[in-house]
Amino acid sequence: MYRDVYIDIRSTQFADDEQDTTELFTCGRLKRGRGKDKNKYKIIYEETEATGYEGTVTLDVSGEDMVMMKRTGDVLSNLVIERGKKHHCHYGTPYGDFMVGVTADEIHAELGDNGGNIYLKYTLDVNSSYMSETEMFINVKERNI
Repeated sequence: MYRDVYIDIRSTQFADDEQDTTELFTCGRLKRGRGKDKNKYKIIYEETEATGYEGTVTLDVSGEDMVMMKRTGDVLSNLVIERGKKHHCHYGTPYGDFMVGVTADEIHAELGDNGGNIYLKYTLDVNSSYMSETEMFINVKERNI
């Protein structure tokens, strides 16, 4: 069963001694897994034209170890952020697609049926060359309709 939620995402990218922060506040849905996946959560929300990535984003949160970020719509991406592992992932932008390496520095996920918080800190590289470091805070709160 899905719950309607408010989602606040604040993301800061650090590259070349510069930083760029974006914040998105939107409504979405939160779903808890079943059976063997009962400790996993799925967060689904729509990005808008304002972010440059109009379409649907799905975050699959697997406890404290892994977050999968999948974007569908005009621009497709699939990032796997997993503690202790580097993943090569497809990353789409309005200007073209490319493969990036994603290495998780920190993951803290405290989600329950009514929401919670996620903190991600990860490094992106292209062709094994450093691209940026990203720090992301996600807050999810149940919405009473």
